[in-house]
Amino acid sequence: MSSVRIYLPDNSVKTFDHEPTVLEVAQSIGPRLAKDTLGGQLDGSAEVVDLRTVLKDGTKLKIITPKDPVSLEVVRHSAAHLMAQAVQELWPEVKVTIGPVIENGFYYDFDSPRTFTPEDLEKVDKKMNELLARNEEVVREDWPSDKAIATFEKMGERFKAEIIRDLNTSSVGIYKQGDKWFDLCRGPHVQRMGQIKAVKTMSLAGAYWRGDEKNAQLQRIYATAFNDKKDLEEYLQNLEEAKKRDHRKLGKELGLFYFNPLAPGSPFFAPKGAVIYNELLDLMRDKYRKYGYQEVITPQVYDVELFHTSGHYENYRENMYFSRIEERDFSLKPMNCPGHCVLYGAERKSYRDLPWRIADFGRLHRYERSGVMHGLTRVRTFCQDDAHIFCRMDQLQTEIASFMTMLNEVYHTLGMSQYHIYLSTRPEKRMGSDAYWDRAEGALSEALDSLGLAYTVNPGDGAFYGPKLDIMFVDAMKRPWQLGTLQVDPNLPDAFKLEYVGEDNKEHRPIMLHRAILGSLERFIGVYLEHTAGHLPVWMSPLQVAFLTVTDRQLGYARKLEKELKTKGVRAWVDERGEKLGYKIREAQLQKVPYMIILGDKEVESDTVSVRLKNGTELKGIPFAEFSAKLEQEIKERRLESILQPAPVKPNQEANNSSI
Repeated sequence: MSSVRIYLPDNSVKTFDHEPTVLEVAQSIGPRLAKDTLGGQLDGSAEVVDLRTVLKDGTKLKIITPKDPVSLEVVRHSAAHLMAQAVQELWPEVKVTIGPVIENGFYYDFDSPRTFTPEDLEKVDKKMNELLARNEEVVREDWPSDKAIATFEKMGERFKAEIIRDLNTSSVGIYKQGDKWFDLCRGPHVQRMGQIKAVKTMSLAGAYWRGDEKNAQLQRIYATAFNDKKDLEEYLQNLEEAKKRDHRKLGKELGLFYFNPLAPGSPFFAPKGAVIYNELLDLMRDKYRKYGYQEVITPQVYDVELFHTSGHYENYRENMYFSRIEERDFSLKPMNCPGHCVLYGAERKSYRDLPWRIADFGRLHRYERSGVMHGLTRVRTFCQDDAHIFCRMDQLQTEIASFMTMLNEVYHTLGMSQYHIYLSTRPEKRMGSDAYWDRAEGALSEALDSLGLAYTVNPGDGAFYGPKLDIMFVDAMKRPWQLGTLQVDPNLPDAFKLEYVGEDNKEHRPIMLHRAILGSLERFIGVYLEHTAGHLPVWMSPLQVAFLTVTDRQLGYARKLEKELKTKGVRAWVDERGEKLGYKIREAQLQKVPYMIILGDKEVESDTVSVRLKNGTELKGIPFAEFSAKLEQEIKERRLESILQPAPVKPNQEANNSSI
């Protein structure tokens, strides 16, 4: 065989007299890299392949080690096998089914005659750590399918045999851990089990074989694994914090929203919750005015003919609500875009009218199964900060840049500076010419580059009709949430035969951009409550100022100040309950009121206020006019931090103060 050349990310080349594996390439570079190798990525693909994969001549290889975030896929995939081995060593009568990697961990489904308990999970954890200490080698073998089926059937592993039959391949991959235990899998897997540095079971659940309730009922064990014990500890701490921050818990405690079985998946926003909702709408409306959007109102119910035209009926009808009226079939709208196409086509457009940016806060309805609904983050009725831009192809880059600038402003106003941008490019099955895709993808990447924004390319993950941007916000507990999005779509304008008259006096088809920044407001509020632990900025807080009097003698003064603030649009309230001051303060803190105004006789006499901030800081003797002016400024500017925070004391000031 002629020499085989493997290209590395630093443009160096490794040459072999045979087709090497990923691990062999790592060994040729050095023993330390070889020891750390967990897999590889080939020719720019995001997919991680097994370290035992044989490489062809000319392959571009990136070797994956624990330093790469994608290595967790390999570690968790292997940890699923580790857990299955631990369970079967503890209870040999248990049969295994499947154990995929999921977000933040993995699970394995077992056919067990015993019912697993939380105490059993502790035993599994102990056994897994024993197996890790053995550090058994992981070996891959390719077996003829007939041999594999016969072997698993002899072992009583009927689920594995069924999987192999359904694969309908001549051979299958078998991974062995040590001398005795093995499992069916295509990989990727670690070299030795000791490469899994931290693993822990998390919870139990029921499941059906292949998700069908007609099939055998199984028991599912959820677990997670990390490359470092510190990462596992941090993850577990974040889970505990997440329980405290659960938006459903906060919503109830703060009186923001409620659910009722009479309207499943449909939140009732109480007055306090409606304040948050409307403040977000006002924020977006301010940005719409700045960036040239026009707000529209479109119908809630349409003849299904609309959704036949848009293609949603054929592809989305299982998520839609239908009704038959006067011998016609109607549906509640699940999204705004078809109605916006109708609105675009209502008047003849010229190239001078483009870009045409329209925003719609209309209510949407989508059917979600009861088992997947979750507080505000998965509901059946919601509103999006939804907008569509109809533009010419030569305007695409400018509109994309404008969208990202606007999104950045909104996220920073909300204190959401940590987010990642993903550019999803053409899938294998797609509509449109390569020239269209080249231009659309180029416009997206060039717009991001012009703004100096870092992004990750997701090859082949675009919609069939066009590329897109997805914005992943990372919250205070390092959890990613997909919120903002921008999608390039020539498909709907084509389906609705939308046109504009160009400079050449001929009809042309516009490009349609689907875009959102917050996404569903319901979902966003749930995410934001958990991100902030319910400590909202003053401008968004349902109650901005609480007046707390020492005795009833200060009530008249408190009511006077409350009235002055309310005339300025401040949400203020006097606590007139006959409770002690300490109790009132604790209650206000539990309600996360940004400003607690403490009023005693001294404040009444001097026409001042004592201000207590959420963090416990107390500022005494502030003239009320000064407090009112600063508060008004803080709300108007939508500040994240209190404008009344005392300035840090300089070192020389501390020395001077201490000498007095």
